[in-house]
Amino acid sequence: MRILPDTQKLLSRIREGEALSTKQQIMLTFQLSLPAIFAQLSTILMQYIDASMLGRLGANPSASVGLMASATWLLGGLCIAISAGFTVQVAQKIGAKRFEEARLIMRQAFITCLSVIGVLSIIAMSISPILPIWIGGTPEICPDATAYFFIYTAALPAAQLYQLSGGMLRCSGNMQIPSMASILMCVLDIIFNWLLIFPTHHFSICGVDFSIWSADMGVKGAALATALAQVITALYLTIYLLTRSKELSVFGKRGNKDTLPRGAKRSYLPTIKTLKMAFMISAPMGLEHIVMCSAQVLSTVIVAPLGVMSIAANSFAVTAESLCYMPGYGIADAATTLIGQSIGARRLNLTRRFGFITVGLGMSIMSIMGIVMYFCAPMMMAILTPVQEIIDLGAMALQIEAWAEPMFAASIVAYGVFVGAGDTLKPCLMNFISMWGVRLSLAWYLAPTWGLKGVWTAMCIELCFRGFIFLLRLRGHSWMKIRLT
Repeated sequence: MRILPDTQKLLSRIREGEALSTKQQIMLTFQLSLPAIFAQLSTILMQYIDASMLGRLGANPSASVGLMASATWLLGGLCIAISAGFTVQVAQKIGAKRFEEARLIMRQAFITCLSVIGVLSIIAMSISPILPIWIGGTPEICPDATAYFFIYTAALPAAQLYQLSGGMLRCSGNMQIPSMASILMCVLDIIFNWLLIFPTHHFSICGVDFSIWSADMGVKGAALATALAQVITALYLTIYLLTRSKELSVFGKRGNKDTLPRGAKRSYLPTIKTLKMAFMISAPMGLEHIVMCSAQVLSTVIVAPLGVMSIAANSFAVTAESLCYMPGYGIADAATTLIGQSIGARRLNLTRRFGFITVGLGMSIMSIMGIVMYFCAPMMMAILTPVQEIIDLGAMALQIEAWAEPMFAASIVAYGVFVGAGDTLKPCLMNFISMWGVRLSLAWYLAPTWGLKGVWTAMCIELCFRGFIFLLRLRGHSWMKIRLT
């Protein structure tokens, strides 16, 4: 699938310094956001299906995966952060019409990212037997939690390749191919889950009995299914990027050609300049993910004493809520592309307008999603688990969280805006203050008396506060002062 002609034309107008009407700005935002939203929704749908299938096995398998959710979220976030250090540079080079430099940075990104994540994968696998115990898992769920985390971390290089290749395509303005890859990964995950999680399937149609083999691996099967789906889609994205991308193709036909600046070296090994710029962007994002995930781990520790039912309900509710906030992350991806290319083209007024348009769109969509979540919470939980106590606890949590969705959207999309500008340090600090200063302190205070309701009430209050401070920063101009091109 190619980029829509109008999208391609409008992105070119940014790079060429041509005027864009308000209608064209909004149209371009929609054209980039919609495929990204579908990509994010398909990703979370995959997690939803995983959780739903495991939920049929009982509370313990679900709790074992939920126990490791914070750790897997951390590692996935680090993959995104490491990639962003290079994709933002590439977006700004494309905005400045310096395509050959963009390709050089992309090559260096593959070497750097895969090397770093390979080391991280080995470290993570080595601690998988003891991590569930550190988090506070009970003896009945720790073995499955260990197995799930080990398989997940073994597949980290594939996850990194998926994030990097998809990120490079998105920063060039191609949202369609990453979206298709996300849908493909979701479909593959469903198939592999069906074949790996459950015992052999037996059917009877018109009096004829037959069976379809399945591995009966339980939690291990869910992790392996996700890993296999990631490997296949990562290879697809990488091959497309290197052979067919108009802006970034290395081996295929290139649609945009230019020459390197005088004195620039065509070195595919990471250069000090590229690594320094990548570090400026990635380090705060990586630190933020570590800090935020540490907070999530502590939140899990707060929930753990409430019992297996609360752990499972908390995990399922987080998965169900993701259906509402994933559109925000899709729009944030579009915002990063628009802001990155506008900054690269030195069009600061347009940069600011795209910031407001994308945040406004995110808040509008997630407000609607919040309303849907409030009224459909019991049904959403019932899809994930047949256990009524878990359904009731999870639905209660979702109805509390629904009130925070508009401001949560503001923080998500505004963060994408700041990343596109290369401004990641202050947003990292803002997230740190909000999470540790508001959410965890309130959750620690409320959980002993309010139970799971107290934990989610604290989360709702914190997300509203976080959205407010991100909107305040968006109103200013300092986030546009960092330029990497």
